[in-house]
Amino acid sequence: MSNVRVLVSDKLAEAGLRVLREAPGVELEFRPGMSEDELCSVIGEYDGLIIRSATQVTPRVVEEAHKLRVVGRAGIGVDNVDIPAASRRGIVVMNTPTGNSVTTAEHALALLASLARKIPQAVASMRTGKWEKSKFQGREIAYKTLGIIGLGNIGRIVADRAQGLKMKVIGVDPVMSSDRAAELGIELVEFDELLKRVDFLTIHAPLTPETKNMINDAAFDKMKSGALLVNAARGGIVDEEALARAITEGKIAGAALDVFAQEPIDPDHPLLGLDNVLCTPHLGASTSEAQERVAVEIAEQAVSYLQQGIVKNAVNVPALPQEIAERLTPYVDVAKALGSLIGQLDPIDVRELRVTCTGEAGELGVTPIARAALAGFLEQHLEEPVNPISAPYEAQERGIRLAEVKEASDRYATTIRVTVTGEKGIHTATGTPGRKGEPRLVGLEGYEIDAVMEGSILIMRNQDRPGVIGSVGTLLGSRGINVSRMQVGLDEKRGQALALWNVDTTVGNDVLDDLRGLDHVSSVHTLRL
Repeated sequence: MSNVRVLVSDKLAEAGLRVLREAPGVELEFRPGMSEDELCSVIGEYDGLIIRSATQVTPRVVEEAHKLRVVGRAGIGVDNVDIPAASRRGIVVMNTPTGNSVTTAEHALALLASLARKIPQAVASMRTGKWEKSKFQGREIAYKTLGIIGLGNIGRIVADRAQGLKMKVIGVDPVMSSDRAAELGIELVEFDELLKRVDFLTIHAPLTPETKNMINDAAFDKMKSGALLVNAARGGIVDEEALARAITEGKIAGAALDVFAQEPIDPDHPLLGLDNVLCTPHLGASTSEAQERVAVEIAEQAVSYLQQGIVKNAVNVPALPQEIAERLTPYVDVAKALGSLIGQLDPIDVRELRVTCTGEAGELGVTPIARAALAGFLEQHLEEPVNPISAPYEAQERGIRLAEVKEASDRYATTIRVTVTGEKGIHTATGTPGRKGEPRLVGLEGYEIDAVMEGSILIMRNQDRPGVIGSVGTLLGSRGINVSRMQVGLDEKRGQALALWNVDTTVGNDVLDDLRGLDHVSSVHTLRL
């Protein structure tokens, strides 16, 4: 086995460096603090590059990386890596998405306990020389109901630890089956029911258009007056102005936040002036153990790939032979768009995601297409990054079966059909590449249609009556929303229509409410593809 050379260009915990130094056949160069020019001048000599957040892996760096096979990021975020450029060169980009999970979960629970027992306030009082024992009477957490929004890696760890503290755990997660939740000792409930029942609420979901400001005035109106809120996930999920109002007006009893919509937080932020609000400066991953863990994990992952070809936690798909990759890419793009589309429809307690390929898509290989669809579906719901390599493992954790099917061609040269089945129903969408390779939707929920899957889209169900399309267009126009395309599918037997409106801007909730109020309109959803 020939030696491989690995460059570490950022500070890394000693334990991670030790893994690289002691790995047989690995030559380590540790040079933190390199400029882009310095990195470009030497990167051509290395098979592997390990970074944290300081090093920028730009297209220029990738262009000079003639031997590079892997970029390893010690941590979750890969914003400092140009992934398309790396992918085009066949460079695998890896991260460590679970390395911070325990630390972040523990921080959320520490915030919860501190909030319940008013520990920071008591400490601050004592530092002023006071002894205000009666002022800081707290609350027990044992036998209370903890609601968890998002049951990914972190959410599941929080649930496990909370159960050890004798808490009753209920949860919301649109891509976890009730059977899998039951195995974890979690009662899966609807969002509104969770709000009504919780004594403590903790958030472990990604920030998406669907979760942005999901904890708002309406949510606080449904909660108990004594409820306490913890957010150590993403800023922007909690409407901070609504939170300040809810606490001031006594709708809930307090909150603890580690993340904020804008960071650093404004010193004049109204939450900082409330006695029953605890704030920490995004410390979820800030422990020595976590920093050591991600360093060891990324070092081991890089060595395994360079020496054995084992891929773990890749955020892109290793390059296929050029000819196959070029032919497969349009189908992968269609599959990911279909998965993303279905992932934004009403949740149905998913049990199976089935991908059926016909024509050339089936001949080239169903597996990469199916995994792209699964990744597109899951990324709408997970806090952690997901990709075609990690998606099957994430699905397995949630009790979701991935089925791959190859069928004979239908009237299109090739199609990809994604079907999601759950206890509460079924969603299905069919797509094919357009003449320019763009993902096109040719079927949705049993309706034949022909629409482009990109940008902001309104999906509308309505009775097939004269004037409905005109009413919708007039309303959108009056709100300054331009319609670039519109396609309609008809069910003539039932007199029903399904329409897709491609619009140039995001449609606000007020407009959606007005659309739903139009005559003969039964439902409206907004998607972002």
